[in-house]
Amino acid sequence: MIIDILLLILGLGIILLAAELFTNGIETIGHRLQFSQNFTGSVLAAVGTALPESILPVIAIIFFADNAGHEIGIGAILGAPFMLSTLAIPLIGLTVIFRYFIKRGDLALNIEEVGLRRDIVFFLFAYSVALFIVPYEIYVLKVFTAIFLLLLYVLYVYLTLRGESEDMEETDHLYFAPRNPRPPIIIAVVQSVVALVIMVGGAHLFVHGIEHISSAFGFSPLLFSLLLAPVATELPEKVNSVLWVFRGKDTLAVGNVSGAMVFQSTIPVSFGIIFTDWNIEGLALVSGVFAIIAGFLVLVLSYVNKRLVPFGFSLGMIFYVTYFYLTVTSMG
Repeated sequence: MIIDILLLILGLGIILLAAELFTNGIETIGHRLQFSQNFTGSVLAAVGTALPESILPVIAIIFFADNAGHEIGIGAILGAPFMLSTLAIPLIGLTVIFRYFIKRGDLALNIEEVGLRRDIVFFLFAYSVALFIVPYEIYVLKVFTAIFLLLLYVLYVYLTLRGESEDMEETDHLYFAPRNPRPPIIIAVVQSVVALVIMVGGAHLFVHGIEHISSAFGFSPLLFSLLLAPVATELPEKVNSVLWVFRGKDTLAVGNVSGAMVFQSTIPVSFGIIFTDWNIEGLALVSGVFAIIAGFLVLVLSYVNKRLVPFGFSLGMIFYVTYFYLTVTSMG
């Protein structure tokens, strides 16, 4: 058991380290290519920080081809949108409130509403299709549904790239070239690729730990990976967003999370639809419904007075607490 816990912690540490390397490289690429804040936050940063929890289900489903591996994979796929909408978004709201009391700045969440609304609408549509419309008993239709979701994400990237937004500010130094203020873009690409390789290794260790620990405690691998694993693997989004909010970069903070929600509801979901039975029911389905409700709440609040938005964002945490209670009581 101790070895399994150490493997899980080691795997998580490797994942988070690799995610930081990857995000740093991707943001440097975005700045050098003169992408906007909206595109950098909602696409580049979102994809980078979403990779840990996206790689987990791939590793679990492909390399652990038993029932537990598939349960961990589906749990991780569904857990990511759930955690983003019920923990990451509320954390942004709480951070804005905390920033107000610490710095006595503006209580409002200064975001680009058009970009946020586009992200949430794409998320709500894609995730609703994945949960309620997928014909999981007919494989050919499952494949077409997966392709549709992939094309939907391509459309989202295209619209985000074309959308108007503020220019990206100067980024921090590149880890692979810390003393070079303008490193060649190839170094940023190499750093991102190396980080991705390291992340795969960390994910493999992490899945080993989840499978063995959940079995030892008699906890369903699906529920364990859905409820607890994403809390850890969503750390890159949470940490990045908190730092950006404190630096007054609200657009990047929100875009990092809302863009990840779009990514998680299309790319990993497509993989799960094709390579698993994708028969979502019970508490797994409840998590998806809660994620959709929380996302819809964010969309509604984007039309409200800006000073109320941080408080409204924070309300999404109610859904996580409720789901945690339902999960614990169901195991009793």
